[in-house]
Formats: sequence, C-alpha cells, structure tokens
Amino acid sequence: MDAHEGFIRSGDRLLSRAELMRRAARAAAGFVDSGARHGGAIAVLMRNDIAFLETVFAAGLIGVHAVPLNWHFKAEEINYILRDSEASHLVVHADLLRALDGSLVDGVTLLCVGVSAEIRQAYGIDRASADPPAGVLEWDAWVSAHQPLPHDSRRPGGTMMYTSGTTGRPKGVHREPESLEQRQSNAKLRQRWFGNRPGMRTAILGPIYHSVQLSYTTAAVSAPGGVILTPRFDAEGLLRTIETERLTHLQLVPIMMSRLVKLPVEVRKRYDVSSLEFVIHGAAPCPPQIKRALIDWLGPIVYEHYGTTETGMICRCSSEEWLARPGTVGRAWPGREIRIYDAEGNLLAPGREGEVYASFGAMPDFTYRNADSERARIERDGFVTSGDVGYLDEDGYLYLCDRTRDMVISGGVNIYPVETEAVLCEHPAVVDSVVFGVPDDEYGETLMALVQLHDSAKLGPEDLQAFARKRLASFKVPRMIELREELPRDASGKIPKRRLRAPYWSAVGKRI
Repeated sequence: MDAHEGFIRSGDRLLSRAELMRRAARAAAGFVDSGARHGGAIAVLMRNDIAFLETVFAAGLIGVHAVPLNWHFKAEEINYILRDSEASHLVVHADLLRALDGSLVDGVTLLCVGVSAEIRQAYGIDRASADPPAGVLEWDAWVSAHQPLPHDSRRPGGTMMYTSGTTGRPKGVHREPESLEQRQSNAKLRQRWFGNRPGMRTAILGPIYHSVQLSYTTAAVSAPGGVILTPRFDAEGLLRTIETERLTHLQLVPIMMSRLVKLPVEVRKRYDVSSLEFVIHGAAPCPPQIKRALIDWLGPIVYEHYGTTETGMICRCSSEEWLARPGTVGRAWPGREIRIYDAEGNLLAPGREGEVYASFGAMPDFTYRNADSERARIERDGFVTSGDVGYLDEDGYLYLCDRTRDMVISGGVNIYPVETEAVLCEHPAVVDSVVFGVPDDEYGETLMALVQLHDSAKLGPEDLQAFARKRLASFKVPRMIELREELPRDASGKIPKRRLRAPYWSAVGKRI
C-alpha cells in the first residue's frame, strides 16, 4: 500500500488511512448511540493497536475526550481515572479486562478488543485470555454494526491525558476546545515539529497511551504516511524494520537510544538505515554520550524536543544546534515564549537558573479536571511550569538543570514518588518512607526507597516490594529499598528528600 495515501499496519493487519477514518466514523456513531455526550470522556486501556487509534479518532469526531490509560495500572488506579473523568465507555483489550477480575466501577459501557497475534506473541498471552469474554460487546462487530456518523453531526474533540502530581493522584489535563484557526495552526506546527511529510514511513515504538507518542502517531497518520505499530521495543528488531520497510522517521526516548547505540558494532553494521531522514527524541534527559554516539552513527538528522502535557510543544533542537551547544534542548518554538523565574517570582536574566515557565502559543488554555487550585499553583503571568529548573543563554537556548517538583522520569515515564510513599506507609510494619530517583545507566533514573520499620518488624525489602506490587503499576515499585532505623527530619519535621537524594547524583556529576 502506498504511504502517500496513508496506511496503518500491525502485524499482518493492514488498513488504509481512508478505511481507518471510515471505521472511526462508524465507532463515533456507536458511541453516540450508546450514551457518549459532547464534553464527555471515553477511556482506552490497550497496548499499541489499530483499535486504539480508531477510538481516539472517533472521540475527535463527536466532541468527546479520549482518555488513554496506562495498561500497567492496577484496578484501583484505573477506577480512579474512570470516576474522575466520568467516562461513559471503556475500550479495552480482552486480557487486560480479565485481569481486572470484575472490579471496574459501575456505569461504564465495556467494548472489548481481541488481542492480535503480534501482541500475544510479544507479551506471551495465551489465546484463551486474548478472546473477548462472553457477554461483552466485541469491538469489531460493534463498529461494523453502525453506519458512519454523518458529516453534519460531527464536532471536534480531543484527548484528556492524566498526569500525576504532588498530591499523588492523577489529574486530567482538560483543555478548552480548539477554535478552527487554532486547530489548523496547531496541525501545521505539529507536522513541522515532527518533520512530517506526505509519504513518510515510521514505526511506533513507545506506548501510545503516552501523550508524545500519541501526538506523534496521529500526526503521522494525518501526514498522510505509512505507520507501523509495534507492540514493544526491540533494538535489533527496529534496525531490521528500518531496512525492510525503508523507514524515514522515528520518535525515540533515551532508553531506546541507549539500547540502540549499545548494540555490538557488527550488529549495527548488518542493517541498512540510510533511509532515515528525521529522528526526534524527548520525554526525558538523554545522556550526552548516548546522543553524540547516535548522531555519529545516523548523521545530523537527530532532533530533540521539550514540552509538557500541559503546554504541548515548547522548544526543539537540531543536531547542529546541540553539537554547538551541548546540553541544550533548543529555542522556543514559533509562537512560544520561555521565561525563567526565581522563587519570589522575579524574572531572571540569561545565564541565571530558575524555574522554567512557557506560554501556550496557539494551544488552548487548560485546567486540571476537578483540581482548579492545582492549576493556579503552576501559573505566573499567564505562563505555566512543570517544575523544571533551567536557564536561557544569550541566544535564547534553554538548558535544563534540575526539577523543583518531586518527580522521577524513568525510561521516559513520569513517576511521582509521593504515591509510592503513601502505599508503602499503608503496610502495618512501616513507620515512614521516603522515595526518590537515583541515576540508572539504562533508564536514566530509577526509584529508591528508604523505609523505617517498627522496632519489632521482621521484613525485608522484597516483602515491601511485593506489597507495593499488588497496589501499584510495576514501574512505580522501587527497584531498591534500604531499611533504616530512623529517617532524618529537619526542624519543621519534614524529611530532607533533596539532601538524601543528592549524594547519588553528585557521584555522576549531574542533578537530573
């Protein structure tokens, strides 16, 4: 199938872009018929799959927010978001539905997607678990039973991504509807941001429940281009795909870059990657030696981008710019402005470190669903921050140095330690806990927990990990736990987390 016409492929399944949009229009009509309302929400709990994209595009036709859920979440985490978003529907892979064991909140219409062969193989899922259970609406049959939603009934919708915060509870980034002018402007900017062009070919390597991956995927579909969904990342497998599919574009995160450049030289030389013309990375700080090695290998086609779920695109950096200014994440994107403030709200001059704030440009403003006060806390003069600390040089290039917020980015995934701390403290043997990020060669950061037990407690770190694993997604469970007789506190009674964290980072000569 010609990439200039646009296609989506997953394993042996292939849809043209036009067919994908027809199916999305059918699903949109089905959602309306079964209770979805303008301004409402439809949740998606799936691995990378064609039905995921059909759901997102369908929501975009009926003025509804698609709410992607991290499929690693446990039932309690999923139910919280379903309740908070007031989702009318949940589109879910069959094995993930079975894993919830009937513990979903009431009032949500379930639409079950059978697990395809390529996903079964990638995750070792048996066929019995992969088929939709009896009595639940099956996605493909349900979509086919509806006629496409008429054009005059369509209303633009979007996504509502949930991002954790200092309270430990996820917050939905609820954005105002785009005007026609904003929609057109942002669509053009998004294509430029990702280097897209008609006929591009790309593989989706990271989970599309993540905001950047979803934005990249939908932009590639809209280019139009050839989009190959992969169930999970494999470094040598990607090289093979680049060669056989003549891929032109990629979106990476640092852990993928690290695994690629650490492949044996003879393996890398085995594959022809000359078709690549644009590779972009972001989501987490990338070790300079890894990025330089990737540029040396692929050439000056490697771009870095920086943004947040709340602000969207902030800045981007080419290989040439980064090599001339190692460590920068680029300059403000057209229509955007970056400001650096100190703790008292004073605007700082170039070269001085402070908290990074950004404007919205053509992006509509947002609030946090059911948490307006949290939204107010991150704004100054109409600019908002994600808690990153950095500085601008004289030419307007941004450098990130640290984070003010209690957040860890591990393998490109944001983790808020307060949530893990709260779960550990639920254990009857735990007096207190403190969780923070420490350096990790592969993931960038990984979770470390210091735990104080009651004097009579007879537990080991593995017992606490098992306790947490039953309540939290696995990536929120500390890889390392140290038991302490007592945790230090400052004069106000708070645990000095930054002081406890600092020695681990000073050993590697950086702060994030």
